[in-house]
This record gives sequence, C-alpha cells and structure tokens, in this order.
Amino acid sequence: MKRTTLSLFAGATALAAVTGFAAVSAPGDSGAVTTEPAATLPVERTGLLCPAPSNSDLAETSYTSFTPVTKGAGEKGTAALEAATVESEGEKDDKDGKGEEKDDKGEKSGDKTGEPVVQPKEPGTPATGKTSGGDAPALIGTAAGSHAPGWTVQQTTEVAAGTGRGLLGLNCTAPDTEFWFPGASTAAGRTDYVHLTNPDDSAAVVDIELYGKDGTLKSTVGEGITVPPNSSESLLLSTLSDVEETDVTVHVGVRSGRLGAAVQALDDKTGGDWLTAAADPASDLVLPGIPKDATSVRLVLFTPGGSDADLKVRLASPSGLITPAGHETVHVKAGMTTGVDLGEITRGEAGSLVLTPTSGAVPVVAAVRVVRGKGGEQESAFIPASDPVAARATSADNRAKSTTLSVAAPDRTAKVKVTASAGTEGGTTATKTFTIKGGTTQNVEAPVPAGLEGTYALTVETVSGGPVYASRTLTGEDDDVASFTVQTLPDDRGMVSVPKAEEDLSVLQK
Repeated sequence: MKRTTLSLFAGATALAAVTGFAAVSAPGDSGAVTTEPAATLPVERTGLLCPAPSNSDLAETSYTSFTPVTKGAGEKGTAALEAATVESEGEKDDKDGKGEEKDDKGEKSGDKTGEPVVQPKEPGTPATGKTSGGDAPALIGTAAGSHAPGWTVQQTTEVAAGTGRGLLGLNCTAPDTEFWFPGASTAAGRTDYVHLTNPDDSAAVVDIELYGKDGTLKSTVGEGITVPPNSSESLLLSTLSDVEETDVTVHVGVRSGRLGAAVQALDDKTGGDWLTAAADPASDLVLPGIPKDATSVRLVLFTPGGSDADLKVRLASPSGLITPAGHETVHVKAGMTTGVDLGEITRGEAGSLVLTPTSGAVPVVAAVRVVRGKGGEQESAFIPASDPVAARATSADNRAKSTTLSVAAPDRTAKVKVTASAGTEGGTTATKTFTIKGGTTQNVEAPVPAGLEGTYALTVETVSGGPVYASRTLTGEDDDVASFTVQTLPDDRGMVSVPKAEEDLSVLQK
C-alpha cells in the first residue's frame, strides 16, 4: 500500500546529486562511472498500530511482542506500546472544544494507569500482556535500535459469546496511506467496523469508499473524515451506506497524514475476525494457507481500474496445482465487487489459492472468507491476498498444539528455514528446514521450543528457490468449538536497501 509520487523521485534525484550515491569513478578511469550495489541494513525504527480489540465485555485479549535477532542491528534498543485515545460513534459529542475526549475529571481517556500493556524483552524472546473487557484502547507502538528490525506484535482476542464470538486475531500493522479490504459486508447479520488509528501529532484526513456488486455505494458520510492526533476511531460500515450487500470492498484513502486501518467483521451465526488489508492491486495473487478442514470458502475480488479482469483460479495443494471444477475462471467487472462461493475446495488437504490472468494483466485485490465447523459451532476468518515471505516473515503468538504453519511455493521449488523462539516463560530455540515443491502448499511440522513454557514466535526465512507465501492458523483451546484465526506472513520489513554513497564535493563547483 505505497504511493509513488513525483516528489519522491525528485528527492531521490536530489540525493543522488548531493552524495553521488551508487556511482563512483575509479582513479585514472577517464571519467568512467561504476555503479555499486546498495547495501542491505537493519531498519532502525519501526511503528506498529493495534486497533481497539473488542466492544464485548466478555473479551479477553492478549498481546505478544517479538523482535527476531538480526545480524548487524544495534546493541541497544527500546520498544513501547502506548494507548491511543479511542473514539467510536456516539462518543464524539463528549469531546471538548479541542477535539479531545475527556472523562469526569477532564483527563484524556485511554490507559489511565500509565502502565504499558506489553513490556518487550530483548530480541529473540517474546513478551506478552493481557487486557479484558470491551473498553481496551487501541495501541500505538514504536521500536528503535535492536528492537526495530522485524518487530511484530500479535493481537489475539477470545470472545465467549454474542455477535462475533470466537477467536479474533491480527498482526498489528504499520501506518500507511492506502488500504483495500475486499470481503467486508453490510448484509443483515453482519456488523462490520473499520478501525482507523492515527499515530502522529497532527490530524489525518481520510476518505472511505464502499463498492458492491453494482459499483460504488453512494455515501457522503465517508468523505473527509478527520482522525485526531494519537487517536483511534471505529466506524460502522452500515452507517456509511444503507445498502445491504453481501460482498463489499472497502477502500481507505488518506488525503493527509497516515494511519493504520483494519476491518472488524462480526457475524451473528459464524463468529468473527479481523479482515486486514489485502496486498496491493496486482494481476497475479496468492492467498496462502486455507485450513484443510474448511467447510466453506468464499472468494471476493475487486479491480480498481477501468478494465475488467479475467482470472484463472487454481488451488496449490500438497500434490500440485489443481483447477477447481466449475470455478476454472472468474470474471471481475471494473469497479464492481465479485463474490464466488468455492465451497469445501480444500477437501481435507492444505491449500492456497493462486490467481493469474487469462489474457491481459489487470490489477486486482482479493480475499477469502473461510468458515470451519458446522451448525452452531461455526467460526469464520479471513485470508487476504499476501505479499511473499521474501527475506523473512514473523509470527509472534504461537501455542503448543494450536498452531498450523502453511507454506506455499506457487511457481518454483523453494527451501525455507523455520525457527521457533524461546517461550515467553521458558524454553530454548529450535530450527527446521523444509523443501516446498513448486506448485504446492504444505502444512509443515513447525518446530516447537524445547521445554516450552508460555507462547513462542516463529520466523520463516527463504533460503533458496522461488518465492514462498505463508500463513499461520491459530485454533482455540476448546476442541469442541471451531474457533480459529489466520494471519498471512509477508516480509517483516526488518531490512532496508540503502544506496552506497561517496562524498563528491566537486558537484558543488558545477
């Protein structure tokens, strides 16, 4: 979700002019220019945003913070998660003239204790914290130095009963300026909220657009929404449009500032979960790690451009790529949301959806809604199209016998290394290496820390071969209930490419 602007290119050009980066002249080379490759270095600062976990009094939420050990990172560092001022519809009238919500004593609402929800430990060891009830705030997090590269925070909430009951989880996200959420809904029986969290000291202005099966759902309420500094807001989608739609694509575009965004999708019958942003619009998409015991899989797609898209639908199974009967292709009309019911597509085996264009390449966003269980024991979760693992991906909250790691190599065979961290309360690290054949998805037997106590983190690293995609499924502790949540594992952005620079004062004389 990144916007490339002319100013960015201009800034890069100016940097090149001043520093002479990526180009040096060898002595006596008659002006010949040699281009040097950029260096890859650990990031020095990371920001993460966690939305308010639930409005249910029965909610029990855990936060797990983890930073993998990264070669070349600084020796010292810090990480902190602080409460944002939480604002929801119906609370805005309680603000003072400055736009800040006040309690009876005139103090800003949020974490009144001043104690951090999570106190991160040194890199390589996860740390946890817990909250309960329906008034837990959104969190704004910053990590620096040794705690920054690959910093990951998992938010997991268990709701015992009511609309959206079950296991809800997400990886707290980095702030950005554009988000796509195919798979939301305004239908009867669904209660979907879009959560917006602003980490900065200035207000953010955002537009929210909804797209249904016939195109844009008209609404003026979603235009020019102001999110105050260091605060979080939740907006009920049905208040943005009175049209009931089974499948809705939500587009969050930031006019000024930046923020984190996520959709909380709650269902009267099939529980609920977080719908996180899909990967940027692209013509080739992978949706990794559909649970093998899924009883219903619904694919939702949207193309933001002016052209229709025709996609080939395949399932990367443990034995290879399979074309599902009756769903060989899908046609997506420009500007309209398309939903396709794929049923029990995995049929008891691990699987990932692979979408590729049948002819011309048209950018598309996609997600699947997955249901496990039957009757009154159903639970739902979402898997958006994901970016690949690339160098390394991190999953922070894993529990013995409740974690399933799914890895897909849609193109070429790849080798991956999976490392289990120490536990939050004890245990030693463990590592395994797996080879994933091209065109397949494997539920790998991920390592578990020896002597595990508490929860642990998993890191997945690409060793060789083609691109790999991964997701982690976490199931609830009650074996009689199909509660679960799925998080995709894109690159944890722990490393950044830095152009090599050489001082060249001669440019000042030209």
